[in-house]
Amino acid sequence: MKIATFSDQNGQRLGVVVAGGVVDLAATSPELPRDMIGFLSQGKSALAVAKTAVDAAKEFLPLDAVSLDAPVPLPGKILAIGLNYGEHIAETGREPPKHQIWFNKQHNCATGPFAPINKPMVSDAVDYEAELCFVIAKKCKHVPRDRAHEVIGGYFCGNDVSVRDWQARTPTMQMGKSFDTHGPMGPWLVTPDEVGDPHDLGIKCWVNDELRQNSSTRHMIFDCFDQIAHLTQSFTLDVGDVIFTGTPDGVGVAKSPPEFLKIGDRVRIEIEKIGVIEHSVVAEDATTVID
Repeated sequence: MKIATFSDQNGQRLGVVVAGGVVDLAATSPELPRDMIGFLSQGKSALAVAKTAVDAAKEFLPLDAVSLDAPVPLPGKILAIGLNYGEHIAETGREPPKHQIWFNKQHNCATGPFAPINKPMVSDAVDYEAELCFVIAKKCKHVPRDRAHEVIGGYFCGNDVSVRDWQARTPTMQMGKSFDTHGPMGPWLVTPDEVGDPHDLGIKCWVNDELRQNSSTRHMIFDCFDQIAHLTQSFTLDVGDVIFTGTPDGVGVAKSPPEFLKIGDRVRIEIEKIGVIEHSVVAEDATTVID
């Protein structure tokens, strides 16, 4: 199934995307949670209710009549792995890592699949990174690799937008990876049964009409299951945590000269079996906010 977090005049809630549009789960199955974390927490029982609702549905919301939001609008944690594709490592001039390299993206960066991304006032070095993302569906610790698939609730597209000069200022990379709006995700969550093998998916990124990234998730050095096994040796993963699995080669900073995003650019990311996200680059609002 394709499970979307969406909004309209009646608020934010969950729906299942089908050929006819969106099955509004709040209308068909009011007993279900209206948010993705609550839905995932109920596991197979929630999925079964949703499937029954889809099978019985006679009315659909038109997809173009709703606003698609990030599948998990406010994740507890957003964790991202660095240097996880061989050709991307080569284009950066770095050595292949002996261990997995992880950094945090603050949850405030999460935004919808078609929402604009900010070019911040403080930098002209904004870059794109097309990535496969997945969400944790079961609280877990010390998960062996051969059981890691059990804790994945679904997959979606992501853009690990990176402010390269700020990223380079500290070894943690966190500041340069966490600007507001710099974590577009979506367009919906695709359940593992529909994705099949997550390590054999085409992944592409265009800036305007130029194809910049064109690869496959089979080129990951540490795959999704390796990542879960590694992370849970250190700390608990909670329901709703989002994992960015790394980007292939073709990023702007690796070009000569570098080609960073400008106001008015459009970034389109497509992952096989999952869908497309697309966002424009806009100037950051300079208003001081103290609320």
